[in-house]
Amino acid sequence: MNINDVSFERERPDVYGDAHPKALLRAIQEDGDFLVKLAKQHIVSGDQFDQNTMKQLFRLAAKIESNPKRFNSPLQNKILISAFYEPSTRTRLSFESAWHRLGGDIMSITDRSTTGIAKGECLADVAEMFNNYGDCVVLRDNNENSLFEMMDALRIPIINAGNGIDEHPTQALADMYAIFKWRPELVDPESNEKVKIGIIGVPSKMRTIRSFLKCLSVFPHAVDELVIIHDEASSDDLFDNGQREELEARGLSVRTETELDDVLPELDIVYINAISWEGDTFSTYGDAFHLTEKSPLKEDAIILHPLARGEELSTALDHTSHNWYFSQARGAVFLRMALLTCMVERAERVMDVV
Repeated sequence: MNINDVSFERERPDVYGDAHPKALLRAIQEDGDFLVKLAKQHIVSGDQFDQNTMKQLFRLAAKIESNPKRFNSPLQNKILISAFYEPSTRTRLSFESAWHRLGGDIMSITDRSTTGIAKGECLADVAEMFNNYGDCVVLRDNNENSLFEMMDALRIPIINAGNGIDEHPTQALADMYAIFKWRPELVDPESNEKVKIGIIGVPSKMRTIRSFLKCLSVFPHAVDELVIIHDEASSDDLFDNGQREELEARGLSVRTETELDDVLPELDIVYINAISWEGDTFSTYGDAFHLTEKSPLKEDAIILHPLARGEELSTALDHTSHNWYFSQARGAVFLRMALLTCMVERAERVMDVV
């Protein structure tokens, strides 16, 4: 191959899910009061977000994504402590990219064996030190209680970037942001637009799905039906006690299915995950479920996946219009830029930027 024939600006087919965020901007009227209220808040669960707050976060994320160069200094002189005690690629780099793009500095921990925790230091003492060293903490830990052990001692905000099988709230916000960029009209409670969403996974075991369901239930007007697709082995513990009932109480119509190809032709959105971190390792669920180029998807259906993927999602779908999972990952950076800006009391610096 001639090196002169190699372009670093590779062309990409238009089929990728990269809808322009300005349509979402136009669909949401700005009200910065909801963003200011996020200052110094810990972000622990999808339960924390009401419809108005989420809409304003999505609007700010869309504003940043539309013109990112205008938002390169709101976090100047601010320091993020990025503490990832469980393996991560997208989430860690997404948060760190978001902070850097906003002009801040980062201290990163990717191995607890290099910290005082390996010597027996308690997490409350670690949190006390974090108060002196940074302005915000992002924590991922396979122990779901670690987050809560640190919170009591923290005087700076912390974001839950995944705690065991419990929750992953910013992933869910990024999922919702991707959906509303795809169909901005779904934001409006007065709209008659609804979509049918299929989730391939186990809500009781997967933190991404647990948080996504909580955020999705804030917009019940946008959901015609929610279909949980699972294997027979997961039938007995598909939901936590009261989990399904809470979703239905919030206005979602929920049904369960075990035959993927039977239900795919009716779904507008297919959300698939297969991995659940449990303790020091991970488990896979639904090994029989695979999305491929031969799957009977609706012509205009989109696929979401929190990634990393395995055999459940074929790379043959990457170059089709069903692929919204790469856009989902890309948009997560801008969603986290919006959230981080608000948490460290810099929202007012960006709300007037056009």
